[in-house]
Amino acid sequence: MFYKELLSAVAIALTFIAFFPYIRSIIKGAIKPHVFSWVIWGTTTFVVFLAQVEGKGGAGAWPIGVSGAITIFIAILAYLKRADITITKIDWLFFIAALSSLPFWYFSSDPAWAVVILTTVDVLGFGPTVRKAYDFPHSESLLFFALFTIRNLIVIMALENYSITTVLFPAVIAAICAMLMAMVMYRRCKLAMSFPEK
Repeated sequence: MFYKELLSAVAIALTFIAFFPYIRSIIKGAIKPHVFSWVIWGTTTFVVFLAQVEGKGGAGAWPIGVSGAITIFIAILAYLKRADITITKIDWLFFIAALSSLPFWYFSSDPAWAVVILTTVDVLGFGPTVRKAYDFPHSESLLFFALFTIRNLIVIMALENYSITTVLFPAVIAAICAMLMAMVMYRRCKLAMSFPEK
C-alpha cells in the first residue's frame, strides 16, 4: 500500500500548489472571494472526507480532507480581509442542502447518501463560475482547474477501497473541472477569432 500513500502525498502537494496562488492573491487584496461560497465548499468537502474515511477510502481520502481544511481557511481569510460577505437566498439553499446530507447519513447509516447530496451541491456551486467563465473566459485560471483535475484523478488511484462513497466526489469534480477547461479554451478561441489581434 506504499504506492497508495505516495499517490496521496502527490495529490496533497498538488492541492497546495493549486491553492497557494489563490491564497496569496486574497492576502494581497487582488481577489475577493465570496465568503459564504467558500464556507459551503469547505463544509461539503470536509463532510465528503469524513464519509470517505468511513467508507474505508484510506490514504486516498487524505487529499480531500486537506482540501476541505484549506477551503475553510480561505473562507476565514476572505472574512478577515472583508471580501464579499453578501448572502443570498440561493446561498442559504446550498448551505441547507449541504447540511441536509448529515441527517441522511445518520438515519440511513450509509455515507453514500451524504456523498451523493454533497457532490450534487458542489456541482451546482459551479453554476456561477461556468456562467462567468463563458462570458469572460480569461477571468479563470486554466492551470488551477488542470491541477484539480489531475489531483482528483490521483485521489481516485490512491483510494484503498472503491465504492460510490469513495469515488463519486473526486470523479465528478475531475470531470466538471475538465469540462470547464474545455469550455474556457473554446470560448478563448472563439473570442480570438472574433477579435483578431492587429
